[in-house]
Amino acid sequence: MDELIERFLGALQSERNASPHTLRNYRSDLEQFRDFLKEGRPEEPVRVEAVDAMRIRDFLGRLFARKIEKASIARKLAALRSFFKFLCREGTIAENPAAQVAMPKRPQKLPRIMTEEETNDFLNRVARESEAGRGFLMRDRAILELLYASGLRVSELVGLDVRAVQLNDGVVLVLGKGRKERLVPFGSKARNALVNYLPVREKVLAENRTSSPAMFLNAKGRRLTTRSVHRIVRKYVRLYGPNVRVSPHSLRHAFASHLLSEGADLRAIQEMLGHASLSTTQKYTQVSVRQLIEVYDKAHPKA
Repeated sequence: MDELIERFLGALQSERNASPHTLRNYRSDLEQFRDFLKEGRPEEPVRVEAVDAMRIRDFLGRLFARKIEKASIARKLAALRSFFKFLCREGTIAENPAAQVAMPKRPQKLPRIMTEEETNDFLNRVARESEAGRGFLMRDRAILELLYASGLRVSELVGLDVRAVQLNDGVVLVLGKGRKERLVPFGSKARNALVNYLPVREKVLAENRTSSPAMFLNAKGRRLTTRSVHRIVRKYVRLYGPNVRVSPHSLRHAFASHLLSEGADLRAIQEMLGHASLSTTQKYTQVSVRQLIEVYDKAHPKA
């Protein structure tokens, strides 16, 4: 089964441009299922053609018994569905046993995102700190401004090359999921932050006597990782932001929600986010509904 997992992950990376984070999760989930199948027979090879829906339900039942969160269980089932679908396509098995297993219902949680005022105050404080001229603070400000200005996924941000960022036009060419390209606009604050960062970038490359097409670099002149960007966002929110949990994806949520609350068309937001389905984008309407309810409760005389 290990060889099949490796082939599947290779296909995910080459055909769907899956991020390193996604690949790690899929590997972990599939190896956990493999270990479940090998229980009591560690030396015997796993026969994927013998796996049926009942065996998969047993695996999920074990996870439920261990009180694993429904979101994590749903992710593991999604990984199994994709894996067995790949094996069907390759002709290794005749049908997908995971397709017969119902996805556990996940509770609908409305994300707590920064308000427009909180976001502006946070980014303005980072901007003031960056005026001191410290190199990597200028890089970090550019990262934060661009994440909020364009709603990029963190994997898309770290994958950006300099040539993809068109400063004069205020747009960035993004390579998203499934290797689909899209143009996303960004505003003047993000543009100014990027312009201020570029000399810092050139200095890093000169000091390390290297070259890189990547827009965002670490101290050694190499492309930043998604994990580094997560650390950067958490660091600055802790220093200058409100008392909420914020990740790069939270800034993507804020980007979409704030556009929507200002009257932007949902399909335009879908295009900028790179969602294949409008239903994925519609979850951001839930945030605006919550905001409407809060306004109603505060303002309506009969609330």
